[in-house]
Formats: sequence, structure tokens, C-alpha cells
Amino acid sequence: MNHLSRRAALAAVAGSVFVPRAVFAQQRPTSITSAGLPEDSATPVLYAISSGAFKRENLDVKLEAQRSGPAVASGIAGGAYQIGKVSLNPLIDAHAKGIPLVIVAPGGLSTVANPIAGLMVAKDSAIKTAKDLNGKTIAVGALNDIFTLAMRTWMEKNGGDPSSLKLVEIPISAIAEAIDKERVVAGSANEPILGAALATGKVRILARTFDALAPRFMFTAWVATRSWADQNRAAAESFAKVVRQAAAYANGHHAETVDDIAKFTGLDPAAVRKMARTEAATSVDPVLIQPVIDAAAHFKDIPARFEAKELIWS
Repeated sequence: MNHLSRRAALAAVAGSVFVPRAVFAQQRPTSITSAGLPEDSATPVLYAISSGAFKRENLDVKLEAQRSGPAVASGIAGGAYQIGKVSLNPLIDAHAKGIPLVIVAPGGLSTVANPIAGLMVAKDSAIKTAKDLNGKTIAVGALNDIFTLAMRTWMEKNGGDPSSLKLVEIPISAIAEAIDKERVVAGSANEPILGAALATGKVRILARTFDALAPRFMFTAWVATRSWADQNRAAAESFAKVVRQAAAYANGHHAETVDDIAKFTGLDPAAVRKMARTEAATSVDPVLIQPVIDAAAHFKDIPARFEAKELIWS
């Protein structure tokens, strides 16, 4: 073997050893542990998991059910989760406190045309107006969550006094029972929990309080720390791309996503088929976020108003 052919042979051997290792390294999926409340705005991610869409982007995504948005936000900030679905309030609160959480993918939309949340009271309750709630004990999933903010906004716009309310934290899935047992007089929920509660015939909707915030706004988002998103840019961008695509699919294929949301929430698939389904946002638009920030500033939940674009990772 001459010198040239020997060099070529060695190069071929080196290639056969090292190239596959590089390929194998590239093929190892990025693990993302995520969490969120068990409600319908989680559907795009649930569908992306069950359909293999994340796997095709070399992502291994797991979604855990959590009891509240603030609990998810705390888990993200503490490193227990890489990405999580939260309502906008804990995200806004974190930003005001200098905690660098950012939106990496869109969540659920609330629209007047497709209401998916409501303030519930007992079926035979004498409460009819916002004023009737003054001084009453109300259940919330978490203090200062999106339901609390919407309820206070609705009360103020309809002659009630939101500062008089006595708020108690109860998991959203247990609020209807708390109303029925007269531990509280009212509480809010969204789909599919709302639909399941109404189906019992024990509660009714007093008000569509989300409409008081804006005719159309994004009430949840998929969030990460800015440092994780920056350090894992390819994974974060792939996650966002898949969620946007899955959201567009889920909006037009409700029947195909029934099993995903039923399994995640523990509801009967038949009940899911009957409920109003949440429209998923397919982009992160500051216009859909600003009304919630403005309301939080109005009620002094945060020191001052800021621009929604500050919450968006780019």
C-alpha cells in the first residue's frame, strides 16, 4: 500500500468511526418536561405528543397536570419544568417582580363569539347581579389568577365592589362542589371543567366574566425562562413551531382531539364531545396580551403598566 492509499484507508476508517457518533448525538432527542392546568387550551400540546409531531422534531415532551398557573410558573422558575402552560396573570406578576419568564408559544383564546369560561353560582342562588356578590366568599383557583382578574373587572363594570370580596383558593375542578356544598357562593371555571359542572344541573353561569377583559384575548401561554429558551434555542423554536401547527389542526379537528383532552382531564370522552371547545391561538400577538396587563395594572396587582412585547421571547 503506498503512502497515499494508506492515508485514504485511515481516513475511511476514521470516518466510519466518528461520523456515526456525530449522527447519533444529533439524533438524541431533547427532553422537555412541561406542566399545565388540565383544561382545553392544553390540547395542541397533547395532540402534538400523541401524534408524534414533537418526536419528528427530535423532542421528547412530557406534560404533567398541575393545580394552578402560579404553581406551574414556580416550577418553571425553579427548574422543575422547562416549559409550562400558565394563565397570563402569573406571567405578568413574575415579569413585574423581575423573574425572567417569557412566552415561547401561544395558548388558548377567549372570544365573545366562543365563550369557554364563566362565573358560576348555585342553580337556585338568589344572586343575580354584580352587586349581589359584594362581601361574599368566592372561590378562585389561585389568588390573582385570570379568573379573579376577570371577575373583578366584570364586577367593577357592572356596579359591584370587587374590593369587598373574600377570596379562597380551591382547585378549579372542585369549585362547583364547593358552591353546591355552600362553602362559597360563586367561583369561575373554563372548559372542560365548566361544561362538566353545568351538566350536573347544580350550578348555573352568572356571568361570562372573561368578556369584561376584552372581546378577544389570549388567556394562557406556553412559557419558559429566558435563559432556558436562549440556551436551548433550537428546541424552543421547534416546540413553538409544533404548537402553532398543532393549534391550527386542533381548531379544525375537535373530534380527533377528544381522547387527548379526556385523558388529560379525567373526563368522560362523551362529556368532552358536548362541551364548547377552546380556540387555540396560532401566533403570539401582543394585542391579544395587552388587555390583561392593563387590567392587572388597573387593580394594582403590578406596580405599573408595561408593553406586552416585553413578555415575548424572540
